[in-house]
Amino acid sequence: MTNSRRIFFKQSFTCASAFTALALTTLARAQTSPTAVLETSEQAVALGYKADATTVDAKKYPNRGADQFCAGCTLYQGKAGEASGGCAVFGNNLVAGKGWCGAWTKKG
Repeated sequence: MTNSRRIFFKQSFTCASAFTALALTTLARAQTSPTAVLETSEQAVALGYKADATTVDAKKYPNRGADQFCAGCTLYQGKAGEASGGCAVFGNNLVAGKGWCGAWTKKG
């Protein structure tokens, strides 16, 4: 019986270790995966971010030009033609290439 108990505990420890490693790996991936910026988030509201720049309130943001989109901003980290990309203002989150916010600065 002593052998059975020893084997049981060894197998239990091995399974628990494997489960913990899997859980930590999954958690690490989840934390580094960028997510889309929600227009309702505190920072997005403060900057007037809209995923569709054509819906920006022109009275509240009269400086927004018709040709200003996230994809044409120096802070945009996405590649040309991508629907969304990272933004330096929003950390590890994605903004729409056709979006806009008050931090917009012309590329180049």
